[in-house]
Amino acid sequence: MAEPLSRYALRGLRRLIPPYALLQPTLDAGVQRRLEALAAERAAAAGKTLSVRILAAEHASGRLVASVGSAGLFDTPRDGHVDMTRAIRSPGSTLKPLIYGLAFEAGLAHPESLIEDRPSAFDSYAPTNFDRSFQGTLTVREALQRSLNVPAVRLLDAVGPARLVSRMGRAGARPVLPDHTPAGLAIGLSGIGVSLTDLVTLYAAIARGGEAVALTALAEPGAAEAAAGPARRILDPRAAWYLASILAGAPAPTNAAPDGIAYKTGTSYGHRDAWAIGWDGRHVVGVWIGRPDAAPVPGLTGIDAAAPVLL
Repeated sequence: MAEPLSRYALRGLRRLIPPYALLQPTLDAGVQRRLEALAAERAAAAGKTLSVRILAAEHASGRLVASVGSAGLFDTPRDGHVDMTRAIRSPGSTLKPLIYGLAFEAGLAHPESLIEDRPSAFDSYAPTNFDRSFQGTLTVREALQRSLNVPAVRLLDAVGPARLVSRMGRAGARPVLPDHTPAGLAIGLSGIGVSLTDLVTLYAAIARGGEAVALTALAEPGAAEAAAGPARRILDPRAAWYLASILAGAPAPTNAAPDGIAYKTGTSYGHRDAWAIGWDGRHVVGVWIGRPDAAPVPGLTGIDAAAPVLL
């Protein structure tokens, strides 16, 4: 039986409230138990050192429904005592939707625009695709659905890395740059640190038509609004709608059907992190699979490992 990992969320709540105050958390006990069991099951099938974390929220309100910080609280080989929902890791390709959204907003691209996926150099930076191949001329829609690297970097070069980081901050994320260096084009392809909480917050904003919402584990009226402060927009509604349309057509993993879910996967350099983040009409869910010690896991990918858990 899975250990009650909701204590991770409760521990976080203790930092937000006065001593002895009464709480009404937003976590759904039934969903929490089912996702804890799912995380434990998938981690056991993946190996002794891999861990799974899952975060689920209602994107309209920002209320957390479930928070699974590891595959087992007392599972020492997996560092089960560490709440991995807030751990800073490399995001792989999960920031690409925001890059494309910024290009849509600026009028630099449209889902049916043509874009080139060919060997390209941006000063000294020459990105390649995951499979080391290039697809030539294709639509922006296809480029994002296939998660091609060169088109994403081409658009990031046009909108500017600083704008990407700024919009992430506007959504409520706290990205970490290596050695506090200025943002460069590599941030679009893993060269930045984020948490699962950051990514779920970012995707919740896209699901809400581009308007930011703070995640909260408190059910009190106004808790999310108080945490978020004044309403902030990270994308215009049209750009957010384009992203939903594109990501709803993302390729399905083996033996799983997206069934209308808009989602994106990511795999970090060295196969250290496998991600899948997505949303439907009500919920936004994020999944991370990897080793808590950040060691490489040969063959670990977002589409094969994290996406089936998400779906």
